[in-house]
Amino acid sequence: MSNRLSTYWIVIITFLLVGLVCGGLVLAFKQANTNPVEIFLSPTAAPEYIGEIYIGGAVTSPGFYSWEKDDTIENLVQIAGIIPSAELTRVSIYITDADETSTPQRININRAQAWLLQALPGIGETRAQAIVDYRNLQGPFYRIENLLEVEGIGLSTLDQIRDLITVEG
Repeated sequence: MSNRLSTYWIVIITFLLVGLVCGGLVLAFKQANTNPVEIFLSPTAAPEYIGEIYIGGAVTSPGFYSWEKDDTIENLVQIAGIIPSAELTRVSIYITDADETSTPQRININRAQAWLLQALPGIGETRAQAIVDYRNLQGPFYRIENLLEVEGIGLSTLDQIRDLITVEG
């Protein structure tokens, strides 16, 4: 019986070895006939970001800024004017969608210098300096209507600039 058992084991092992050799030959033959796949990557230009970016928070002139081809976010933030006490570890940036319209940039009358206030309609050099002087003597404006207390600014001038100014931030 032991002769017979060893004959069976020899047949089984031989069968497994023949199967393994045949399977290896089939795989080797298939691998040899496979042509390498060539992948071509076409060079693409970096996307151009042209549009507007909103910069707000601890800057002297928050609002929408045009973003041209060679602009960097750092340059635009510098243009917006970082306030010395700003915490630069926390930055928030808002980029408009293609179909989104922007609102006019508002000037903060509590922070703006006289030259910037002169850009407002109806505000010349004298009125701009009067706003700065009033702010320095009386403290910050709490409401836009407080501008009526500044000498030379009446209701018609205030109505002209109401949508262009802010006291926030």
